[in-house]
Amino acid sequence: MCCQPPSSVDDIEALYQKNLRLLRSAPKGLKVLGITGGEPTLLGERLVNLFLEIRKRLPNTAIQLLSNGRKFKDADYTRRVAQSAGEEFFVGVPLHSDYLKDHDAIAGSRHAFEETIYGLYNLASEGVEIELRVVVNAMNYKRLPQMAEFVFKNLPFVSWVAFMGMERIGYSVKNQSSIWVEPIEYASYLKEAVMILDGWGLPVAIYNIPLCLLPKDCWLFAKRSISDWKVKYAAICKDCSVREKCCGLFSTSVKEYHGLQCQR
Repeated sequence: MCCQPPSSVDDIEALYQKNLRLLRSAPKGLKVLGITGGEPTLLGERLVNLFLEIRKRLPNTAIQLLSNGRKFKDADYTRRVAQSAGEEFFVGVPLHSDYLKDHDAIAGSRHAFEETIYGLYNLASEGVEIELRVVVNAMNYKRLPQMAEFVFKNLPFVSWVAFMGMERIGYSVKNQSSIWVEPIEYASYLKEAVMILDGWGLPVAIYNIPLCLLPKDCWLFAKRSISDWKVKYAAICKDCSVREKCCGLFSTSVKEYHGLQCQR
């Protein structure tokens, strides 16, 4: 489902050097700095060095890292990353399913589930804040309630859980016959999962799904999650009474969601 599929070019060092240049020109008062990819932990030791450089130049800036979490199965590496990143550091990690074979199939790699779970525990042991991300797709949506139960019982240390709608670009288009599902088809499963986590007192959020496609019981959990530079609103949204509270749509997606409605 990756919206930024990998290329065959070995550009890690070039991009690393580019990021160092960007960092040197970053404003000193920067509140948040996001590191994404691809997979940032493919940098290996360069990621540790990048964090040290960030902390040298931006000691008070919050760092948000998006990672599949699998490299953090290495406890020593996790410790060095956490120490170099310092305070105000959180990691967003995807959990595709509570069932290992489904998780591995969605991740496209054997042992991905095991490695991710080890990684989550190692991050938690270092005191790192964790955002657990569940990207809803056709291969996992019917197990959302079971996933919520699994998270509460096995991963209660995560800072919050985010259920996410897919961006319809990249691999999500290439593999749409096996992974694409409309929000109106999974809304009831999503609501049950959200209510389970909220009932247990675990913070939960919904990203990337317009309010009109969610049960009203879920509106409280929905966030304006799409980056300003790639958010859009459909023509039907023009006079919607909740537009200012709604995340809108990905301008990068090749199609809009089905079932959009104007709220009066």
